Amino acid sequence: MASPTPHASIAVLVVDDEPDLRTLYEITLLREGFQVESAASVGEAWQVLGQQKFDVVITDMRLSDGMGLDLLRQLRATGRTERCVVITAYGSAENAVESLKAGAFDYLTKPVDLKQFRTVIASAVNDARSPRAEALAAGVIRPKPDRPDKVPGVHLAPAGIESLARLVGESPVMCQVKDRIARVAKSMAPILVRGESGTGKELAARAIHAISHRSNGPWVAVNCSAIPESLLESEFFGSRKGAFTGASHDRDGYFQTAESGTLFLDEIGDLPLAMQSKLLRAIQERCVRPVGAAHEEAVNVRVVSATHKDLAAEVRAGRFRQDLFFRINVIEIIMPPLRERPGDLELLCNTLLGRIAAEAGVPAPSVPASMLDLLAREPLWGNVRELENMLHRSVALSDGGELQLDLHPDQTMPIPLQEEAPLSTNIAALPLASMAVQRFTGGLQEHLDQHEREILVKALSESGYNRTAAATRLGISLRQIRYRIARLNIEMPNQAEIGDDPR
Repeated sequence: MASPTPHASIAVLVVDDEPDLRTLYEITLLREGFQVESAASVGEAWQVLGQQKFDVVITDMRLSDGMGLDLLRQLRATGRTERCVVITAYGSAENAVESLKAGAFDYLTKPVDLKQFRTVIASAVNDARSPRAEALAAGVIRPKPDRPDKVPGVHLAPAGIESLARLVGESPVMCQVKDRIARVAKSMAPILVRGESGTGKELAARAIHAISHRSNGPWVAVNCSAIPESLLESEFFGSRKGAFTGASHDRDGYFQTAESGTLFLDEIGDLPLAMQSKLLRAIQERCVRPVGAAHEEAVNVRVVSATHKDLAAEVRAGRFRQDLFFRINVIEIIMPPLRERPGDLELLCNTLLGRIAAEAGVPAPSVPASMLDLLAREPLWGNVRELENMLHRSVALSDGGELQLDLHPDQTMPIPLQEEAPLSTNIAALPLASMAVQRFTGGLQEHLDQHEREILVKALSESGYNRTAAATRLGISLRQIRYRIARLNIEMPNQAEIGDDPR
């Protein structure tokens, strides 16, 4: 007597209005040992769902009597727990964003690769049949939504929880980021992580890998801005023996090395346009052609990209391909700058100081309140990386007493890399410039400070000493004008706070 297949108790519903595709999916699933039912429309699907509970529902995006997403939303609204996989039209991966927001477990694009189809369905089944998912469905446990390891419907292994814990922060904005990572990591969709330098983009990408079903596969991180343009193609796609001078043997590229794992493309916005088109094909077709090879090779890689640039603006400027932007930006995660989460400063300092002290072999110093107050007033344009450097210097220069933040007079305000800009780069073109030059008798910095002070005082006076209005008049931010007023010791009347941002 033949033993039952391991999937014999797992039920899958296929919803597609194209008979040939519906049959193909059915045969593929039956060969894997699943119980399979099918429907040709939303209405027919609801009739089947009313008679039976399923583990997984596979639905096409567009059906003859409605949208597959409508079916998905109705399932969620009625409390059904089936894992849903949405199949979108070829070349319209942007629809995946809407699918995932509606609660889809994952998505596939047409023409569907059957190997990937089987992998995604297996992942959905494992997620649906996990002990935690079954306990949630039975109402035995009620997880709290504010913990990334307790996100409803999301089960994280210890390695995933540990990876999220490396993203230090308990502020609402960081909790939102962790929640989003936990929810989207198990999807096969490409993810773009955006944020300023030093905000933890690579840590977020590592967490995505650790939580995903590819966590046992390789993690390959690539700094796109560090590779010479002439080597990009061979580094990404590999090369064959004799392809060019020095190619003495076959060599795998990043895509082959990351097979069945995650390829992290850091600073993808720095890739030249010629390479962008080749990368687009590799991601879209899931195949690469090594330099010197006659045929393409299939690859199974999940791509996570990161950049500090505004890629939408780069697209408008013609420096980044629009089709590649849409392909890598199916899901977007934005890492907040440190100045937007000041409540995390103390926790970050304690965590970083503990790590720094352990490396130095000394007891971890405490963080004095005066130091936190000073840090709260710092722009910290380099974010967590700049904060860590400051703490490294402070620990190294500490004599065992109370820790003091190492801010030299010429470093009181770090060079503003992201937002700060001089009021003008052309002194002669500025108002009052000729008058200031006539009175100029000291050094260059003294002259520039005097001239800048005159401009600020004039703008403040004309704005009734309202710093917000003066900043708008000068085309700078409120943070910038506050910094300049403090640096130049400009006296402000008591009524100056009227109309100002209270922060």
